[in-house]
Amino acid sequence: MNTHNLLPARNVLVTGGAGYIGSHTSRQLVNAGCNVVVVDNFYSGNRWAVPAQAHLVEGDAGDFALMCQVIRRHRIEAVIHFAGHIVVSESVTDPLKYYGNNTSGSRNLIAACLQTGVQHFIFSSSAAVYGVPEDGPIRETTRVSPINPYGRSKLMTEWMLEDAANSSAAVSPNDAFRYVALRYFNVAGASLDGVLGEATPEATHLIHIACQAACGKREKVAIYGADYPTPDGTCVRDYIHVEDLATAHLLALAYLLEGGASETLNCGYGYGFSVKEVLETVRRVSKIDFEIIAAGRREGDPPALVANTDK
Repeated sequence: MNTHNLLPARNVLVTGGAGYIGSHTSRQLVNAGCNVVVVDNFYSGNRWAVPAQAHLVEGDAGDFALMCQVIRRHRIEAVIHFAGHIVVSESVTDPLKYYGNNTSGSRNLIAACLQTGVQHFIFSSSAAVYGVPEDGPIRETTRVSPINPYGRSKLMTEWMLEDAANSSAAVSPNDAFRYVALRYFNVAGASLDGVLGEATPEATHLIHIACQAACGKREKVAIYGADYPTPDGTCVRDYIHVEDLATAHLLALAYLLEGGASETLNCGYGYGFSVKEVLETVRRVSKIDFEIIAAGRREGDPPALVANTDK
């Protein structure tokens, strides 16, 4: 698919565009010639990460009235929805925070799109919707059974999108609301020029945490559970580089603009690495023998999540 011919001059709204994945995607959209509007409340995002060429609106993506206003004012043609809470362990201890922001907020944004006639919607979903798969690698058709509120909040939003698209198609089949839900596996890395990355006060991704330890920014790294049914007993994850994940959003946007039907897709590489393998690799590359400690399992962590990428 040639995104170069489809994206220039398109008006695209990016929620959470000041965050980790959102900022990388916003920059790629700008570089592709899109007119980008970023909406972010800076709960975890950074103002400096928003491309200078993008129009920034400080506010909540779940604010129905604000979203209708922004969409109309900027004649938005497509929405890429990143805004949301993402920490699995926090979702277990404070589930209503996740249902309120991730699910209810998404509902309001979807409603704003339907109200204003936006037909193209790309959703930042998660492999957490699969829960503990019976086998792997995981296909998009694998049974969904999330084991934590974070995963449930994402799955509920997928269901809302499906229902909204079906209802829209029944009423107006020629200009119906369509979406792509991208189920991320584990995102990692930073922009190749070193400008963008996971710039949050508290690192939540394993590779970032390990690199902080190698740089002396934390004393030790904990392995949460070493008794999982995996080759070395630690959790296995499929890691995808943030720049590749950002590109997936541009491809999804081009697909919808070309008339593609609603779709759900995995975003991973199709192979996994254990927590222990990641930590030992960072130790070896950095030549820093930072301390690794054993800790108990975290509630809500599945043993292994690896994508099947055939689709």
